[in-house]
Amino acid sequence: MNHSERKEAGKLYRTDDPVLRQAQQQTLALMDAYNQLPCTEWGARKALLKKMFASFGEESYVEGQIHANWGGRFCHIGHSVYINFNLTMVDDGPIVIEDCVQIGPNVTLISGSHPVDPGLRNRLWQYTEPVRIGKNSWIGAGVIILPGVEIGENSVIGAGSVVTRSIPADSVAAGNPCRVMRKITKQDRFCYGRGSRIDQELEELLYRQLQQGE
Repeated sequence: MNHSERKEAGKLYRTDDPVLRQAQQQTLALMDAYNQLPCTEWGARKALLKKMFASFGEESYVEGQIHANWGGRFCHIGHSVYINFNLTMVDDGPIVIEDCVQIGPNVTLISGSHPVDPGLRNRLWQYTEPVRIGKNSWIGAGVIILPGVEIGENSVIGAGSVVTRSIPADSVAAGNPCRVMRKITKQDRFCYGRGSRIDQELEELLYRQLQQGE
């Protein structure tokens, strides 16, 4: 197997492989061009994002600059995804962000890692483990998601968490290391913040939607 094939298979590979380096430089050039565009030029920025990422869904939006090892080359962004300022990705391996995910500022997603043995690290061997964020999830400000982690759909990850293991769907999780605090229930639809109740007009609307199965 060549190093590109080893990388795709999740095996150890060398980061100084000339073929990999050339492919990486091409996407990094696109990322540099993207980061130099003003935030007001969304049309031009979106066109570059579609070239940089493996896929970039409709109605998705990114604030400010992106910093990534591969400029998003192995990242799939679903539809209606919102990414706040200063997204950082160690994206040597696949990163999948499914539909309707919200990502807070200063979030770091990591799909590339290194062996513990210093001899292997010094010879530039590393490996990848995919990251997946399920649909409708909310990743709070400053969260770090480590290689091999999957966030289940609808889940909320509290600000500043370091996610070392996968989180099941419909969960509120937080901490370092991140752990499940509780499950999300239908009652969460009627509350927000630190226990504040929504107003009566909106509550009546939501009750009608629940009765209609929306």
